[in-house]
Amino acid sequence: MAGDADPVTADRTAVRTAAQPTGPHPDALEPAGLRRVTAVLSTVQIVSWGVLYYAFAALQSSITAETGWSSVAITGAFSLAQFVSAGAGIWVGRHIDEYGPRRMMTAGSLLAIPGLGTVALAPHLVVFYLGWALIGAAMAATLYPPAFAALTHWGGARRVQALTTLTLVAGLASTVFVPLAAGLDDWLGWRGAYLVLMAGLALITVPLHWWGLHHPWKQHAPDAGSGLGAPSLVGDRAAALRSSPFLWLAAANALVYLTVYAVLINLVPMLVEEGMSRNTAALALGLGGVGQVIGRLGYARFAAATSVTARTVSVILALAVGTAALALAPASPSVLITLCMALGLARGIYTLIQATAITDRWGPAAYGSLNGVLTAPALVTAAAAPFAGAALAHLLGGYSTAFLALAGVAVVAVAFAAASVPGAAPSAPVAGS
Repeated sequence: MAGDADPVTADRTAVRTAAQPTGPHPDALEPAGLRRVTAVLSTVQIVSWGVLYYAFAALQSSITAETGWSSVAITGAFSLAQFVSAGAGIWVGRHIDEYGPRRMMTAGSLLAIPGLGTVALAPHLVVFYLGWALIGAAMAATLYPPAFAALTHWGGARRVQALTTLTLVAGLASTVFVPLAAGLDDWLGWRGAYLVLMAGLALITVPLHWWGLHHPWKQHAPDAGSGLGAPSLVGDRAAALRSSPFLWLAAANALVYLTVYAVLINLVPMLVEEGMSRNTAALALGLGGVGQVIGRLGYARFAAATSVTARTVSVILALAVGTAALALAPASPSVLITLCMALGLARGIYTLIQATAITDRWGPAAYGSLNGVLTAPALVTAAAAPFAGAALAHLLGGYSTAFLALAGVAVVAVAFAAASVPGAAPSAPVAGS
């Protein structure tokens, strides 16, 4: 019986199955159509991430200086957006499963306009928080999860290649928009910068979402290649959500997000504590983004050569080791920058592991719903991560010790991830398909 299979053998069987599509996906696009959709989503992702997420990093200090609001209060508004995104993302995923991404992602782009406008014109902190709550809802409908759902559905046998392209382009969002936002800040102030970025987002993302995602999206019974087989998609989705592997996966993912974002947001002060200049520390942070791109470039081959368990566990372990190495390394700029790039490489690979985690285990049929639930606790821990990292540094007497503690959190995630693959081989073609 399949349930009596050795878990390691079953996992390897799943990878072999992944390379062999078992049936055509009813809505899979032809190569030219998939390339167009990938280009559309890649463009809106780099703009949406840049404006809704990364611009804040460049403008935060100016907001504090101009308004007199504390940095803690301002960061709290940004964290509120992540919490709202986590809650709204569950509903967004279900809607996309049923109706597709076109209306939802267009609505998210439209909602971002009053959100950004409210932030830019906020006369006091309460209004500022209201603006970020609207932006959080817009994030849920425009950032990675809905885009991943679209490419998983339309990509068919080519979905991993499409997801890789998307994350490669979106990975450049900070490289493009942090200096752009800083330059606009110097010229127009932070309020003017947000208004200009708002206009750019509206002009680019709204029409691309509406006209670029106009493709068939059928709610159909899964074919033989789906891990959530007919007749009851809703029942199978509920069974997956209640399963122990899903709970372990959600827990592992939440701890990884806590570690990754606590390290990322606190990396510059940690490196400064080690004696590095602030400019060099910022360069190290930027070069970590280069590492992310390199990691994503090699993901398809890495996925084809490894089992679901092996690649998930090994990459989370690499994040743990890299975080600990940063804490223990000598105060040498070249060593620390190299470690930042290596950690970025692991982060880049993990983004794609998370993007394919559902299809690797349960198939693509209810991807939006399952991924929305999977992502929600991770977004919550990501929102809390900046505070957690800073609090650990204060409690433990320094950022290096805090990074060691965060490495320990990632080690716990390794154990959870090892239990996140169902014992029997899922029948869905995923990682290499």
